[in-house]
Amino acid sequence: MILSIGEILADMVGDEEEGGLNFKSFCGGAPFNVAVNAKKAGAKVGFIGRVGKDIIGKFVTGQAKKAKLDYLDIQVDNDRNTTLAFVTITDGERDFSFNRHDTADYNIDIEEIDFSKYEELNILHLGSLMLSEDNGRIFAELIANKSKELGVKLSFDMNFRMDTYKDFEDAKKAYKPYVDCADIIKFSDDELKLYTGIDDIKTAIESIYHKNQLFLLTLGSNGSMYYYNGQMNIIPTQKVKPIDTTGAGDAFFGTFLANVENREWSKENIECALLKANKAGADTTQFLGAVKL
Repeated sequence: MILSIGEILADMVGDEEEGGLNFKSFCGGAPFNVAVNAKKAGAKVGFIGRVGKDIIGKFVTGQAKKAKLDYLDIQVDNDRNTTLAFVTITDGERDFSFNRHDTADYNIDIEEIDFSKYEELNILHLGSLMLSEDNGRIFAELIANKSKELGVKLSFDMNFRMDTYKDFEDAKKAYKPYVDCADIIKFSDDELKLYTGIDDIKTAIESIYHKNQLFLLTLGSNGSMYYYNGQMNIIPTQKVKPIDTTGAGDAFFGTFLANVENREWSKENIECALLKANKAGADTTQFLGAVKL
């Protein structure tokens, strides 16, 4: 089983029309998207997140139920609003702006989580957006420690966003503990260069790599690659013209996790999982929003 923990929010996708921006709401949030795609790929999946007691919270919760996850545990915060992500799209590429001042997504209450009910748990997936806030950093550390206590793999998606931090050093300080301790970690090529300051991919990976870590790198239209104890390869993907790239990385990661969860990390198994993950990521660029529910 895969348990994904982190933000669930509303992606407000905007189109310019008659001199104004019109926004349409979609259920989103990277860890939730990962959970949905892992479920579609055949895994048993749970999701834990937190929303406000507001119209947006009710909307995303209702949408989330359509995913028919094995466990959907969305906490309701009576004092905070649901997080909004405003998204504008130009030629299929996104521009994000978050509305999340003291919002619910990074205030998940670990005391409300009963880990004993998640039977046959193998992978605990942690979202990174929470790391930009003190409460979120405290919670993330507790979850990382919990993964070790439970003896399960910790999965971590960088989603390295500088716009939610005061500066680069603050961001790197927040991310580094999870770059160091994650069993499975995903970067994009742009995130890897930004995080390490190194142009050469192999050199950049080796500068932060830890033994027995399964390291994934998305390469956009060039596919993806992996690095595992010195072994590496690039797996190509199908060429598509994107309509909206929102959620493509989440589709990739969720599908990959589902396909390696109960398998040995052999070259054959990793590369087979990456082929399926590449296709899921490409397919997700062919519609508006991060997931189809």
